[in-house]
Amino acid sequence: MTTPAVPVLVGCSHGTANLAGQQAIRSILGDVRAARPTLDVRETYVDVQHPQVGEVVDGVDAGWPVVVVPLLLSAGFHVHVDIAEAVADRSDTVASDALGPDRRLVDLLLARVEEAGAAPGDAVVVAAAGSSDRRAVADVEQVARDVAAAWDGPVSVGYGSIATPSVPDAVAAARAAGASRVVVASYLLAPGFFHDQLATSGADVVTAPLAPSPVLADVVLDRFDEAARL
Repeated sequence: MTTPAVPVLVGCSHGTANLAGQQAIRSILGDVRAARPTLDVRETYVDVQHPQVGEVVDGVDAGWPVVVVPLLLSAGFHVHVDIAEAVADRSDTVASDALGPDRRLVDLLLARVEEAGAAPGDAVVVAAAGSSDRRAVADVEQVARDVAAAWDGPVSVGYGSIATPSVPDAVAAARAAGASRVVVASYLLAPGFFHDQLATSGADVVTAPLAPSPVLADVVLDRFDEAARL
């Protein structure tokens, strides 16, 4: 009996010109390689950086299975269009679900809030990149509900682009509702354009992004394993 080939894991992030952001994303894949040393792990992007996802998928030997894991926190345009198109015409090639929503990401986000010095009663604005895809917005709203269930204080959502409210508007609304301190919880994987904008949101505290953290590698490998079984 022939043992089925283990798929190549292609970790696909958005891409960023920010060097710290690039290192943070690579830390996730580095943790994946450390956790599963025999796995062929390749890095790719949907924007800004190269190689692009289609190039990397096409570069895998014909007939060898591939699982593209979106290194993205919610399933928006890049998952449903860019990554979906990259895997559509190749046999034995699939894309996994996005990393979120996932309870482990909520716990990691709450840990970042506490590390930033937030106190019970502080208002928390969960800050995401934003998307025109309602499914991605719904993913973020689910995360915010999970944060609200665990946090002793008001919780709302703000977005860096496209979706509403914007992060500054969400911060202003929290203050108008009576919050004496507002914490922006960066629901972003890595430093970069959107995270940089949070510093001008009017919040008292802005948390660090989620990466680096070994938790992220655990989620990536779970998404890979789930998709590889399909």
